[in-house]
Amino acid sequence: MSLSPDQAQRVTPQVQAWVRTQASLGHTIATMLKAMRAAGWQTDVARGVIAGTLKAPVPVPLPALGSALRIDAGDRQVDVLMQMSQPHIVVFGNVLSDDECSALMETARPRLSRSLTVAVKTGGEELNDDRTSRGMFFTRGENELVNRIEARLARLLEWPIENGEGLQVLQYLPGAEYKPHYDYFDPAEPGTPSILQRGGQRVATLILYLSAPEAGGATVFPDVGLEVAPQRGHAVFFSYDQPHASTLSLHGGAPVLAGEKWVATKWLREKEFI
Repeated sequence: MSLSPDQAQRVTPQVQAWVRTQASLGHTIATMLKAMRAAGWQTDVARGVIAGTLKAPVPVPLPALGSALRIDAGDRQVDVLMQMSQPHIVVFGNVLSDDECSALMETARPRLSRSLTVAVKTGGEELNDDRTSRGMFFTRGENELVNRIEARLARLLEWPIENGEGLQVLQYLPGAEYKPHYDYFDPAEPGTPSILQRGGQRVATLILYLSAPEAGGATVFPDVGLEVAPQRGHAVFFSYDQPHASTLSLHGGAPVLAGEKWVATKWLREKEFI
């Protein structure tokens, strides 16, 4: 079955059968969403059809890349430097200006403290030896700078602003790292239900590079042998349509060997984050 334009926007048993068949063949939600958009479906409608048909996995952000080398993010043209489909990873260039990178770092600096991780047993936060950076969170829309960047990212990633957690700024000094981990919340952990009440699962991550160290500090994806070098103003995006290792979304921040690395992380939820 093909999804011709005259079928677009009509949720029929045939369309639902197509979604289930694609899923059974191992195609990801990102791949299905791309095919439906190519056939004329509106993004939000296609996401709803897939979610309603499969129940799980969940729809994920899927930037409309195609073969484009640049994307209009509203107030800025963003470069597409690299993309892969399995896992769905995109490296963007020119996401932030030098001035924006500097402003985020300087505004965050007085509020930095040892980074915490989610306490999966309780749903709270805790110190973790696997994560040795210092960081802080901006609340969503906290100031003009954050508000402008969040609006840009929402347009770039085609995902509502309200479905994003606040920007987290992190500083990695020499020797600091974040060992490979997953960003989704493990359904088997007792603290997960309380975490999901704030906006459902995480479905994607965007890491914005505010400054590059002299050596080290790459974002690594061990399952696919990929290393993304931190470059000021660039970003790496990846999505995961279910809380499972099959998404190949295992990633980490390699140790900084010289200099400092600063990043801003934006986690995206399946629903409004409160």
